[in-house]
Amino acid sequence: MNARVTGVTGLRHGLPERLHHPGGTVAARRDRTHYLYIAVIAAVLLGIITGFAAPGTAVELKPLGTGFVNLIKMMISPVIFCTIVLGVGSVRKAAKVGAVGGLALGYFMVMSTVALAIGLLVGNLLEPGSGLHLTEAAAKAGAAQAKAGGAESTTEFLLGVVPKTLVSAFTEGQVLQTLLVALLCGFALQAMGAAGEPVLRGIGHVQKLVFRVLAMIMWAAPVGAFGAIAALVGATGVDALKSLAVIMIGFYTTCLLFVFLVLGTLLRVCTGVSIFALLRYLGREFLLILSTSSSESALPRLIAKMEHLGVSKPVTGITVPTGYSFNLDGTAIYLTMASLFVAEAMDKPLSLGEQASLLVFMIIASKGAAGVTGAGLATLAGGLQSHRPELVDGVGLIVGIDRFMSEARALTNFAGNAVATVLVGTWTKEFDKARAAEVLAGRLPFDETTLVDDGHGEAPAAPVPAQPADGKDTVPAA
Repeated sequence: MNARVTGVTGLRHGLPERLHHPGGTVAARRDRTHYLYIAVIAAVLLGIITGFAAPGTAVELKPLGTGFVNLIKMMISPVIFCTIVLGVGSVRKAAKVGAVGGLALGYFMVMSTVALAIGLLVGNLLEPGSGLHLTEAAAKAGAAQAKAGGAESTTEFLLGVVPKTLVSAFTEGQVLQTLLVALLCGFALQAMGAAGEPVLRGIGHVQKLVFRVLAMIMWAAPVGAFGAIAALVGATGVDALKSLAVIMIGFYTTCLLFVFLVLGTLLRVCTGVSIFALLRYLGREFLLILSTSSSESALPRLIAKMEHLGVSKPVTGITVPTGYSFNLDGTAIYLTMASLFVAEAMDKPLSLGEQASLLVFMIIASKGAAGVTGAGLATLAGGLQSHRPELVDGVGLIVGIDRFMSEARALTNFAGNAVATVLVGTWTKEFDKARAAEVLAGRLPFDETTLVDDGHGEAPAAPVPAQPADGKDTVPAA
């Protein structure tokens, strides 16, 4: 009983009691970084104003957003490598890693199918493409997108997971390639036993360095958010969006229902965690995604926050990176809704049999849209080209709003991966529910300066107990 109680207070993880008091050092750090995210919100609003007031100038600001996203992407491979090597290398049985990966992939496949089916259902109810007509300009845009997003074969996909060199997995920024290299290194260190412990300690120090660099990069977030939003509003405007408002509103509504009803119910039933509490805990990551419309921009922080929440390193290190390629719930909803929209807009509606066939195809095709801005549009075009080529030209109809829909895709993908990590951790008994309750209640704040929990998942450090007035050590009552 005492062990559980100390876990609740944070002592089991080597965290001092002062973290729970307003004057604690971590709380102070969190307060300082709070101003950074206020600046991001202000930058987004300023970007919107600039986009409307001076659209020509605003479009020229796009490199600011692109540069910031590239800085974040620069850190993704090192974060994944360090997290997975430390997680896998510290596990004594390789079968445990395989069990986590198999369970995660099975869950991803089921949830992708559910998301695709929901997209088809809502698309049939709304019929958002009715009354629209394809123009020549839209047809040309659609053809260009199809050419850029041609579907790759299963063989090409599997070969693409294997890097050409050990270093190219990092230099090319390929998530699945980095995942493969990290797993191999982790299993090798696992087989080395005690001889591999110095290497693991070294990688642990490298991880701290990587997260510290990431924390420094985050101070450029307001500049990146301003440039990205200003360019988006300046290039799109409002008039071009009015005729396509139905599918936009329908898509956003569907994503919200999926997150709060489907994922929220699953999370509550299986873990007892509230979806509202989890999303509030990840609020800053959602703000970052909203300003860049790419869920990849928050991947490193999601890994750090899931570990802080109480999910073990092996589960976090395997589930999060894999989910970014295989668990794209928002993209799945988008692909089926957009397919129906295009078919109706071209007066070539899909029959129920064709919709079922397209759903099966999209289960595989959606795995290629790896969380990058615009990847959903390219995947849609490539999928239609492979399944019903006569519909490809219609992709141009939604080019103008794809950037706005990309926001909802990225946010839903991110929420889906956060929920998946907690679920897999629970099912494999690698999730500390007592710690999670304290974290979500705000009594164990996340360290925004280092992004690393030194005590979590390791042997407990000597605790710093609270000293009552009578001088006796006490343990808080359950």
